Amino acid sequence: MVSNDIFAEPIDTKAPPSNIAVRQDHPVPRKGIQTKAPLQTNKFYSNFFLGDQLGPTYTFPYSVQWAGGKGASSSWGMSCSHIDAHQRVFGQEKFNGAVSYYLNPVGIQSMVISAKELGNGTHLSLDSITAFSARVGLSKDSKSPPAVLFPLVQGMAYITAQFDGALPLLQTGVYFKTMSRITREPKEQVTKYTFNLEDGTTWRVYAWKSKGDDLDLEVINNGLAQSRKPFHGIVQVCKDPGTPDSEKMLDDGAGIYPVAVALSGSASGATGNYSFKFQKEGHQAGDLYMYALPHHVDSFNSETKQRVQKTQLQSTTKGTATLVKGTEWTMVEPHMPVDIGFDPWHPEKGNISHLSDKAKSTIRAAAAKEVSQDMISQSNLDSMYFSGKALAKFATILYVINNLIGDKALAQTGLGQLKAAFATFAANKQKFPLTHETAWGGVVSSASYVTGDAGVDFGNTYYNDHHFHYGYHILAAATIGQLDPEWAKANADYVNTLVRDVANPSAKDGFFPMWRNFDWYHGHSWAHGLYAAMDGKDQESSSEDMMHAYALKMWGKVTGNADLEARSNLQLAIISRSLQSYYLYRDDNSVQPKQFIGNKVAGILFENKVDHTTYFDPHIEAIQGIHMIPILPPTPFVRVSDFVREEWDAFFSNGRIDNIRNAWKGIIYASYATVDPKKAWEFFTSKTFDPQWLDGGASLTWFMAYAAALGDI
Repeated sequence: MVSNDIFAEPIDTKAPPSNIAVRQDHPVPRKGIQTKAPLQTNKFYSNFFLGDQLGPTYTFPYSVQWAGGKGASSSWGMSCSHIDAHQRVFGQEKFNGAVSYYLNPVGIQSMVISAKELGNGTHLSLDSITAFSARVGLSKDSKSPPAVLFPLVQGMAYITAQFDGALPLLQTGVYFKTMSRITREPKEQVTKYTFNLEDGTTWRVYAWKSKGDDLDLEVINNGLAQSRKPFHGIVQVCKDPGTPDSEKMLDDGAGIYPVAVALSGSASGATGNYSFKFQKEGHQAGDLYMYALPHHVDSFNSETKQRVQKTQLQSTTKGTATLVKGTEWTMVEPHMPVDIGFDPWHPEKGNISHLSDKAKSTIRAAAAKEVSQDMISQSNLDSMYFSGKALAKFATILYVINNLIGDKALAQTGLGQLKAAFATFAANKQKFPLTHETAWGGVVSSASYVTGDAGVDFGNTYYNDHHFHYGYHILAAATIGQLDPEWAKANADYVNTLVRDVANPSAKDGFFPMWRNFDWYHGHSWAHGLYAAMDGKDQESSSEDMMHAYALKMWGKVTGNADLEARSNLQLAIISRSLQSYYLYRDDNSVQPKQFIGNKVAGILFENKVDHTTYFDPHIEAIQGIHMIPILPPTPFVRVSDFVREEWDAFFSNGRIDNIRNAWKGIIYASYATVDPKKAWEFFTSKTFDPQWLDGGASLTWFMAYAAALGDI
């Protein structure tokens, strides 16, 4: 029975298995962090504790950035920026008449909130760190308490600064054209100013005093307005889009701000709900307002929909953000993929477990060859990513042999070898064993500790790509567990450790942060770990994000963890929705810039830019293919048929696929099985099929079975 709140209970609370060595150090220092581990590594505010702490944090639709004495303002305070669509920078046209990238300018210091006490000794600290929020403090030096504090929550409608006796400064690198104090207070104890900047934008400043004097600003020059007296209370800045009622809405929300978010949810049949409850502080009069992204607005329940306002601001990479009144949003996903299992799946036909005798005979011949490969040597690699892909590949081959072909004897022969291959990892005896490091709080590859190379195994030690790497291992375990439930029980502690590292739902688990990878505000994961980055967090492979959620779902199903299964079904539904706005572009996509949607896929999606490329290969088959890999039962659920057809027509139709002579060719044909399974079947069963067209994580066995099932072959 699924519990009322599917987010309430932890997966486990005990320490990771004892064969995973514990160490208390990590190469990346916890710069300025006042919160105890476990700490978040892949969240939106990470730039505040990474590198020189000067990188932006993208709260959507705003970004905030410690000015650090740099930029046009030379301020030591917090710079606030918002980029309109006309300010975007576009790359050259490259593929299919589309521009190769678009980005938003960084470092425009529209409004900067600071304090006179701050100077070249300014120290930045963070506390109250959660999966959804953090608070940044700026102190005059490392020994003093913060002069000003900034609570940060994604979607916040104002940049809020908490003062307790420091002298506020408002600065700008864009320059003030006019500043006016509004004589009529929007609400009791709230002072309001309007700043018109030289770039034509209008910013509202609200100051709610908790005690003492009102905020009384004096313009010193066109880059500085200074309070005449110390201030106790909050100062807020926001950009007014100047649309009907926008000023009225911003006045109503003045003095109110979010400090944290509580996530809850439920599942019933194929319908899932999830809610954000924003913890608000500040003025008692008026309402909290937050900005929602397009996929939120599309999925709001009827009650939340009624609180959607007309006020909107452009976001950097997620279309237009819309103002919503109230302290709680509820989103509904009415079509969770609850029925998807290990068999090939079709949106209309559902699970397909029956294959014709002819198809079985053809597939069995390929399977007999593939299952006889050396599973141990193929999987015991120096990379958690590539080893996970190998394990998941062989597990899927065994599932096809056992369940779709029905050759139990052949399946059992391979199962023993696969269990032995997996046992190397469960015993933590692989080339770079896992380490439980307690500095940040998580399980990482020991590779960077041993080699001193921060980028080894795609940066696993630095928390890059954990949901990809561990997702494949979890998927392999779920598939083996389906074939042998007792094995799943015996290996549960190890596999659950991987699950907890990437998808811990509860603060009751003291060993791992909550939701390391998946961002419940954005509707997909971030792969980018402990590296400072001016364009914020990023993720390349949207399909491997899908894979990780599917792996979690199937491990939940196999082990009888109904909450894990329900959460993962919900994640898959959200991923399907958000990807179709932000990652996978049909011709009618209205979220991304029209100059970009001809690319059909994002390439690499950052918080601040979208770049139609990969980290490893500039060729079109790799750029498109990284959003296909791996092909799994939920692939047609996320990569819908209209999209697959449009992408094929844009890049691979009319014989262009024949010019691709590498492993992406097999991936692209398997993806095309969603639209034309017979053509895919003919390709995979052709006598001229070249094994070089097969990715190391893919098998002819599965691709044939997948095409045969979808095509009723």
